[in-house]
Amino acid sequence: MTQTIGELLEAAAERAVPVVRGIDDGQLGAGTPCAEYDVRALVNHLFQVVVNFQALAAREEVDFGREPEFVAGDWRGRFGDETARLVAAWSVPGVEEGTTGQMGLPARTVGLMVLGDLTVHAWDLARATGSDFVPEEGVVDELGPGLAAMAPQAREMKVFGEPFPVGEGATAFERLLAVTGRDPGWRPAGTAGNPGTAGNPGTDGNPGADGNPGTAGG
Repeated sequence: MTQTIGELLEAAAERAVPVVRGIDDGQLGAGTPCAEYDVRALVNHLFQVVVNFQALAAREEVDFGREPEFVAGDWRGRFGDETARLVAAWSVPGVEEGTTGQMGLPARTVGLMVLGDLTVHAWDLARATGSDFVPEEGVVDELGPGLAAMAPQAREMKVFGEPFPVGEGATAFERLLAVTGRDPGWRPAGTAGNPGTAGNPGTDGNPGADGNPGTAGG
């Protein structure tokens, strides 16, 4: 039985929120697998995605070109609150019907985009800050084919990097990360066994739901 976007987002949020809440202020300037983002910038970007995709669920206009400063005050608590609102927005009956966003994409496709952001960027932040992150299996099963289908367009729009080569023994999640251009073995600079090169310029599951080809950029 196919899970709804709301159910998938709820499962993804259960894994992502603890990662964000566990980030120490001293780690905000650290590098991430998204070469152009440090931890602070990536948290801020993920906040923006979570908030804007609430609006997309409600068929409201969004502006990804405007990025407020979210990492202030009790931002850890607010991230949990906004993520709960995202889950609620995509759990409304009929939310997956029709289209949404300036490009008029199928609503379920747009929902899968934010599911990709929440999952992949949680991994980015976990790797950058040394916390554990294991995605829910059903989320990976749903995202794998979806992101693979989006990948050619996403690379053309510079949202994904070139696929990272992985071996036959790679897990489903490692293959998913590789499709976005990430090295599944990425570790921060100075970590044993990895030089910390963030060689994947694009990482988002959102190649333009709002008409903006660079909504994730990480």
